[in-house]
Amino acid sequence: MFQTKVEIPFSEIKISYQHRIMTLGSCFAENIGRKMNEVYFDTVVNPFGVLYNPISIQKSIEMLLQKKQLADADIFEYNSLWQSFSHSTLFTDISAEGCLNKINLVLNSAADFFTKTNVLLLTFGSAWIFEDKKSGSVVSNCHKLPASNFTRRRLEVNEIVDIYSGFLCNLLNKNPDLQIILSVSPIRHWKDGATENTISKSTLLLAVNELQEQFENVHYFPAYEIQMDELRDYRFYAADMLHPSDVAVDYIWKRFAETYFDKETLAIKKELEHLAVDLAHRPLHPDSEASQKFMESIKASKKKLQSKYPFLIKRL
Repeated sequence: MFQTKVEIPFSEIKISYQHRIMTLGSCFAENIGRKMNEVYFDTVVNPFGVLYNPISIQKSIEMLLQKKQLADADIFEYNSLWQSFSHSTLFTDISAEGCLNKINLVLNSAADFFTKTNVLLLTFGSAWIFEDKKSGSVVSNCHKLPASNFTRRRLEVNEIVDIYSGFLCNLLNKNPDLQIILSVSPIRHWKDGATENTISKSTLLLAVNELQEQFENVHYFPAYEIQMDELRDYRFYAADMLHPSDVAVDYIWKRFAETYFDKETLAIKKELEHLAVDLAHRPLHPDSEASQKFMESIKASKKKLQSKYPFLIKRL
């Protein structure tokens, strides 16, 4: 093998199909969350859209804890579109009412889900933050407003650790059984510059290491190291040469599953992968006898799985 394999320590925590999982953060959280949804885990993925810096992620979880509902004062209009500094462009709308409806619908659902979440996957993408000059608040998305509206700076390691130490204490007091998996996104922020990107990622890694040492319920998954070392060849990157390719995402997902899924969960996952492939099939002649038989066989497979695993009844 022409690669240096990243050795991942044995994990005492195991994720099962009975667990509720929420992912927040950069594109890695999005990718893993989607992979989990594809095989029918009970997962909520990035309810605020993609988030890049640790402060925005922490603020988003606080909003879930508070079950906060946004109002007109929490959004703004720019270029004829209404948007929120706490959310990605997924929630943008041509009307204030439409924007708030999108935001609060997801907030309500995610806040209810979060009260029963067992596993929280947080992915830090960048240590760089943008602070709104008017409010002094860190924004999750600048929404292409003029750069002069913001102060841009890089977080310090101790700043991240101090904020998260108190925050995680509070979070684990409310839910002592919550398991938190931290990761650093393997996606490079090249607009910052090569050196600046490296310093940013190093800042995040040092902060994550300190938090992992402080809290028994905090764990680290080395997505960044897998991409940088095992998959260092550019054939494992997308066309922009910055994002992992689909092959790389599939490989990192495989390593994630090997780390956190026990044998039973892996077996169930394999059965559900077969079902997902069948469900994704689009016959050329849906009215043909062969297609009808195929659809009946899928229905039978779903019924069999639901009978075997009752927790799948509402997911399939």
